[in-house]
Amino acid sequence: MKQPGRMQTPPPHKSLPLAAIRSRPKPKSSQAHPGVSPLSPVSHRNVSFQPLPRPLGLPSYHYDLSEAFPDIANAITQSGKLCFHVVGDTGGVQDGEFQNNVAEQMIEHLLNGENVKPQFCYHAGDVVYFTGAHDDYYPQFYEPYAHYDAPIFAIPGNHDGEVDDPAVQTSLDGWVDYFMQAHPDVDPISKDAPRVQLNLPNVYWTLVTPLATIVGLYTNVPEGGSIDSTQQMWVTNEFATAPDDRPLIFALHHPIYSFDVYHSGSSKMADVLENAIRDTGRVPNLVLSGHVHDYQRIEQTIAPGGPTPFIVIGNGGYHNLHKVHSKPGDKAEDAGAVLKAVNDKAWGFLTLTIDKKTIAGATTEVDRTGAVVRGDAFNYPANTNTLRDPKSVPTL
Repeated sequence: MKQPGRMQTPPPHKSLPLAAIRSRPKPKSSQAHPGVSPLSPVSHRNVSFQPLPRPLGLPSYHYDLSEAFPDIANAITQSGKLCFHVVGDTGGVQDGEFQNNVAEQMIEHLLNGENVKPQFCYHAGDVVYFTGAHDDYYPQFYEPYAHYDAPIFAIPGNHDGEVDDPAVQTSLDGWVDYFMQAHPDVDPISKDAPRVQLNLPNVYWTLVTPLATIVGLYTNVPEGGSIDSTQQMWVTNEFATAPDDRPLIFALHHPIYSFDVYHSGSSKMADVLENAIRDTGRVPNLVLSGHVHDYQRIEQTIAPGGPTPFIVIGNGGYHNLHKVHSKPGDKAEDAGAVLKAVNDKAWGFLTLTIDKKTIAGATTEVDRTGAVVRGDAFNYPANTNTLRDPKSVPTL
């Protein structure tokens, strides 16, 4: 019987054990749930699939660098080299020091870098924390990159799409307010760090450049990522129609493989890639992702010509880094992916340089003291990867 004046404690939910938390990924694994990725009543309680905003452009949502930034496209064509920064999970919501340190090094590289100057930045998602709010864009985006005088392209991450209160916010509204404007202008929220908005065609879109095609997929909010059937059809079509005279790069926020102790990789996103390859035979030359707050380079054998690199570049500035449970050379017991390089103790960014023959990468790392060192470096062939028998694609 209820007693007047006393707050009644609601009974515990039957499917929510008291004090339960998300399970820790298993050591020597690269996917938290290989094969089947269940919906957990704990980890999926507050991260449901969010509706997508209306596209700005028409399918197939291509953004041609030669049309939007002809000077950049001409420079790429004349030099025969495409050079750009890749960064992810940058928002310095709790402590902006680490994001600012990375941003300063990116700006320094633009001003005084050796060889080819980076022509743009590609952001792998989680631009701001924790819910992608419009008002968070000044401290976490505009101000840190105030002097980064190259375009910053992006796909959204899960935190860009999260919503705390649907009454005052819609999913991705902050991201759309900068990256997807029909009539680009300077948003007043940028204050003393003005940056003209972009007109990207959709939250999932393809960047067309003279030397590479970058297919960028938004993987929504749920842990492990989630897409609808229309997005799967779009990815498959982009693989099928990508030019065969230049490498194909696939970018998505949630990683397919990860050896970290917090998130791990996603079998659901592995299915997305596997389905696209099985239907088209086209194998990406490189896969980029974020979400996990560290740097990892992972290889998986898909095509006979050599391993496919999967890069996790989620150490762009968020204060909390994610530890890795394995060491370079370790092979995942679940998916067979091999960890080739890792840094879970520093923040940083990746520089990719692409020509007709090679995809070269090099990381710049910044530790807690602000000390800067060169990190991982790699080279992979830029030739087109196509399976003669698309049905031979292994389980990823």
